[in-house]
Amino acid sequence: MGTATGPRLEPAEPLPAAPRYGTADLSSLLPSAAGALGVPGYTNVLGLPKARRVCVVMADGLGRSLLKARSGHAPFLRSAMAASRTLDASFPTTTSASLSSLGTGLPPGRHGIVGYDVVDPAVPRVVNMLGAWPEDLDPAQWQPYRTVLADVAEHLYVATASLPRFRDSSLTRASLSGGDFLPAGTPQARVRAAVEALVAHDRALVYCYWNELDKAGHRYGSDSPQWVSELEELDANMRTLARRVPPGTLLLLVADHGMVDVRREARIDYSQYPELLEGIALTAGEPRAVQLHFAADATAEVRAAVVLRWKEAFGAKAWVITRDEAIDRGYFGAVDERVRSRIGDVLVLASGELALYDGRRASAQAMEMVGQHGSMTRAEREVPLLVLAGPQ
Repeated sequence: MGTATGPRLEPAEPLPAAPRYGTADLSSLLPSAAGALGVPGYTNVLGLPKARRVCVVMADGLGRSLLKARSGHAPFLRSAMAASRTLDASFPTTTSASLSSLGTGLPPGRHGIVGYDVVDPAVPRVVNMLGAWPEDLDPAQWQPYRTVLADVAEHLYVATASLPRFRDSSLTRASLSGGDFLPAGTPQARVRAAVEALVAHDRALVYCYWNELDKAGHRYGSDSPQWVSELEELDANMRTLARRVPPGTLLLLVADHGMVDVRREARIDYSQYPELLEGIALTAGEPRAVQLHFAADATAEVRAAVVLRWKEAFGAKAWVITRDEAIDRGYFGAVDERVRSRIGDVLVLASGELALYDGRRASAQAMEMVGQHGSMTRAEREVPLLVLAGPQ
């Protein structure tokens, strides 16, 4: 980890810039789509073509660098890459944060879904944002802002085509509610549901969620035959969708984050090093974006020592920063006061091949995941925005 003169306390690469919230990120997409549809109160900051119908496909895990590297397996998507744009995922680069920014048009610091595992400071407890939230945690209070889909549904037809189990999930209720939910368990069913909804309505916004790539990447890695097979399947279905949407439809493909593969020897259970957890009450986040919450009685000396120990242990492969530094750099965008204490006091963001687990909470299955995301490397934060069909 270090050198002959001691450990390296900072990665070779400088801290990346913050996501371009409100101008070129996922929180800009649905508001821009609403603007392109002529919905009052929304500005089309991305300059999308005006349309009577818009279909947004979210391909979970399809980072820009992955699509570029594997484009030979996706000839239809490759044909749209020349005119594509690059957007920023939300921070952390994880599904719950990015989908919430997509759905609300807000940065994580406002909608409050600030990670995969997030601390609820009122209890306190750690809540998995993609899992079953505790019954006493009301999605409408945890994320109080109105969604873009709900706003648009007051002016034209809105639908979500997604897996049946997500119909009433806590995250859907918090960040992606509004309009009709079209349960569709297979890729072909999602294409069919989206096409039927678009054909049936002269003006419409349809959101379609695609999770197969992300699942294959987590289990087998993004460099695996299984991941490539899912990319080929996505490509074929997008070709079909583009061919079947009615005239006047703007069909967009985007992703919520990218992915990097982490070998087993680079997946580390940091709970085996008690000195790293001195003064820590709760751990949250994800393996490539750990969030450490100090105990209330942790002194300033203890806090400083913990930061130094994490830098000594992982500084060559991770940016170790405080919550205040992350907020000041704009990583979470504007931060509501109710959200501030949900963010870890210390953030450990992987810059190299590294995944850090709290073995007291992580399952054996979780530690077997190959594909990872959450940090701010280009491979994780840059996502493509492809126009697969135009409105003319």
